[in-house]
Amino acid sequence: MTKTFGFESTTDEVLKGADLSGKRILVTGVSAGLGVETARTLAAHGALVVGTARDLDKARRATEAVVAGATNGGGLELVELDLASLASVRSCADVLLAASNPFDLVIANAGVMACPQGTTADGFETQFGTNHLGHFLLINRIASLLKPGSRLVNLSSAAHRFADVHLDDPNFERTPYSEFTAYGRSKTANILFAVEFDRRHRQKGVRATALHPGGIQTELGRHMTPEIRQRLMDSLSASLPGGLPAMKYKTVPQGSATSVWAGIVAPADLVGGLYCEDCHVAELVDDPAVFNGVRAYALNPDRARALWAKSEEMVGERF
Repeated sequence: MTKTFGFESTTDEVLKGADLSGKRILVTGVSAGLGVETARTLAAHGALVVGTARDLDKARRATEAVVAGATNGGGLELVELDLASLASVRSCADVLLAASNPFDLVIANAGVMACPQGTTADGFETQFGTNHLGHFLLINRIASLLKPGSRLVNLSSAAHRFADVHLDDPNFERTPYSEFTAYGRSKTANILFAVEFDRRHRQKGVRATALHPGGIQTELGRHMTPEIRQRLMDSLSASLPGGLPAMKYKTVPQGSATSVWAGIVAPADLVGGLYCEDCHVAELVDDPAVFNGVRAYALNPDRARALWAKSEEMVGERF
């Protein structure tokens, strides 16, 4: 009988008894928070984790416990990657391609949240450029390393409900900037990217999914002033059916659980091309008063194809 997991499940509970020896897994953003915890539990079950970070010294300090707790041939390798720089993304991809070692799983974990208005090194709005375009370029460049049976897991957010992508004005050149609208756009893009990547690669046995890890207090919220944080909590104050609270924080191990569930434990056909939360596939919910579930626009295949084309245009490469 298959064990079911939920909101309070942790990474160790989800992977209990799993032997990941011989598995090679890429995790972006392993210098703090969910990335470190994800790498820890994977290495503890025997996987070789290739972790990326902008600051390798910070990542080495943050992942000392990952290395110490690795078992059964598991371990950690670090590669420099700044998702806000296409030059850095291309350099990281070149390093991975030169090694020619295939991956069983890619977890696109890194990201930024609720930033003041700004741009990446290439002039893209910071959140869309970092959260979506950086991963779009990296993953497509190394797609040949994803072997049959492998998966891509994109970390999105329930905040995708704040905004659909705006393909005519992705950089807020004509739209008034809001940190949460920008974050919502980037998180919707993470889902749409998984939808289209899954469509393009499923015949080769490679699947993709996206997920909401939950609300976790990590470095991701470092740009959030008390005022911004209060606005976020106010926006999430709607109630779930039955009067359940709409927002409850998770621990970091609980927040990382859906990543390893979707990437390793769940059947590929169950999660492929879809959006997950709390270690299950989310229901389609378009009621703006409901916090959980996935909005229809985030799974729209036509929007996914349009975003792919726009993303190719923005990064200057076709895949």
